[in-house]
Formats: sequence, structure tokens, C-alpha cells
Amino acid sequence: MTRLFVFGTLRDPALLALVLGRHPVTRPAFLPGAAVWQAAGHDFPICLPADPEARAEGLVIEGLSEADLSRLDFYELGFGYARETAELHLADGGRVAAALYRPSGPALAPGGAWDLAAWQHAYGAITRETAIEAMSYHGSLSPDEMAALWPVMEARAQSRIAARDRPAPVRGGLPDRAGIRTERVEIGYNGFFRLEEHHLSYPSFKGGQSPVVSRVAFVSVDAVTLLPYDPVRDRVLLVDQFRVGPFVRGDAQPWTLEAVAGRVDGNETWEEAVHREAREEAGLTLWHLAHIGSYYPSPGAVTEYLASYIGLTDLPDSAAGLFGMAEEAEDIRAILVEFEDLMAMTRDGRIQNGPLMISALRLAADREVLRAIPRP
Repeated sequence: MTRLFVFGTLRDPALLALVLGRHPVTRPAFLPGAAVWQAAGHDFPICLPADPEARAEGLVIEGLSEADLSRLDFYELGFGYARETAELHLADGGRVAAALYRPSGPALAPGGAWDLAAWQHAYGAITRETAIEAMSYHGSLSPDEMAALWPVMEARAQSRIAARDRPAPVRGGLPDRAGIRTERVEIGYNGFFRLEEHHLSYPSFKGGQSPVVSRVAFVSVDAVTLLPYDPVRDRVLLVDQFRVGPFVRGDAQPWTLEAVAGRVDGNETWEEAVHREAREEAGLTLWHLAHIGSYYPSPGAVTEYLASYIGLTDLPDSAAGLFGMAEEAEDIRAILVEFEDLMAMTRDGRIQNGPLMISALRLAADREVLRAIPRP
């Protein structure tokens, strides 16, 4: 058995219980001559040597087994930490030796001040939700492999939180979700996307329970789409890019016209994602945003949930061009299309993208209302 000093996010009792798999015994303590800083570019903290009068406040976790330390190492080491030992001062005046995680190299540098309560308010929920999936890989992935997956796990966590916080309207006369019984889940692939095979049964419309069936889900994350519209020039901006779906299907033209689109990152709202994607994919600043609907584009097998918007903006001739994030290998051409031409494209088959079709038809329905909105 051993002790561990936690000074940062693991002082959150719920997160600590998720990482350890149990609720441990803790005691207040501090590390003299040290200070806790937010790691630059991250939401978590680091503990570094400081003025001799400084003290890093935290908790000592008692009675840790080797299995406990294995779980803690799995959660921490991939993010640039190393476990070392220090002498701590207890609140009752005693002193004990305990392990703690400190930066293993220059990758983790101090940023601003770090505060537990502020972190819990801003990041606690998304971190706890992400940790549920992260700790499910203990014993099958290395700490480095888990840390590399963290951004996409965080985005998946954000989708689950959004499903709870912003659910679709409830319709009467349907079976209760609680009646769905899952026997087992098999993971076929786990990367930027995830492939899950669920063996389950569900309440039947006829009454009783269905037989156990196998259903495969392609796990994506929530995403947003944006149709930029200039109400003065009466035209829109569309993006054109290569898509692997039409290519693998064998389509002769795997470049598709689309609305601006992108995934919602962890701890990011739909609206924040729309404004970010407008900048990244088309270099646009929006002055009004209209939410036109949220939906599953292919619920038979895909978890992706889309929130679609029309954004009012300026679209001079110079708005057309080439865009995309080089680090994400994006190759995007932005083109300007007059409203009447957009309507013709929805009829003659040049638009084959579902969210763009929905957005174009909604623009046609709301066009006069949108054109009447005054610019701030």
C-alpha cells in the first residue's frame, strides 16, 4: 500500500472515483515550496517548485494498491507526467512521504493561475464524462494511446451530454428506453470514429420484448452545418470538397457540394462550433445566426446528430476561394451561388448532400424573413 498527493483535477471526488473505480480515503495536505499552475494550452494543472514560502494545497489518498496505481498511471502518464515522491505536510501537523505526478519534460509549461472550483464549473462535467470512456481502455491501451484518443473521446462525451441536456421532443405512446436490454457490446474499430456491435433486445410495439438482435452503430459525434447567406446580394456560399463516402460507393464524382460543416469539439456549444467552422472553412464572420433544425441524418446505423443553421454574412466576390485547415488535410473550394441558381441545383441533382438540401429548402421558406432582419 502507498499514498498519492493530488493537487489538481483529481481533487474532484467524482472524477477521482471514476479513475480509481472506488471512493478512496483522503486527507488534506500541502507540498511546501511548490505552486499549482494551469498548464499552458490545457485546462489541467501542473505542480512546480516555487518560493520556499509557497505551498501547493491538495489531498493525500491513503491505502493505494498496485492495481490502484496502475489505474492512476494509465490516466496520468500519457499527458506528460511522471510519478515521483515528495514529503508532504498534513493538516494536523504531521509529515508523510507520498507520490505525486509532475511534468516529465518541457512539454507542460506553466500558464496562468489554476483554481479547482473554476475548473469544476467550466470543465468538470466534460472531463468526468470523458473519463468514463478513457478508463474503459485500462488494460487494453497504453497511457500514450489513451491520451492520443482524448480529443475524440471528449467530443463523444460532448455528444452524450448534449443528448441528455438538449434531447429531441418526447412523443407519446412509445416504449420506455429503460426497457432496452443490452447483453454485450463488441468494439470493431476505435479511432476518430468507433464501430460498435450491440447485442440487445427492446420493447415491442406489440407488447413484450423483441428477440436479441445484433445492431451495428457507426459512432460519430455531434456536428453543425451552416449555409452562409448574404441577404443584400441574395446569394449563398457553398463548399466543394472530396468525400470518401461517394468515392468508396463508386460515384463517378466524389467531390460534393455542401454547406459549411464540422464536428462539435469537447466543451463547445453548437453555436461556438458554427462560428469556428465559418472562419476555418470559408473565412467568414457571421452577424446573425438562425437555427433551422437538429436531426439524425441516418439513424439506422450512424449516431451523428446535426444542428443546422443559416448564417447572415457579407458575400462579396472575394469570398470565393480556397480554404481549409492544412493540419487536417482539408482541401476546400468555396463558391458563390445566386439564390435562384441554388433552387435550380436542388431540382436538377447537382446538390446530393442531405443537410445542404434541407438548408436550401429552409432558406427558400424563410428568405423574406431573413432579408428583413436588420444588420447590427
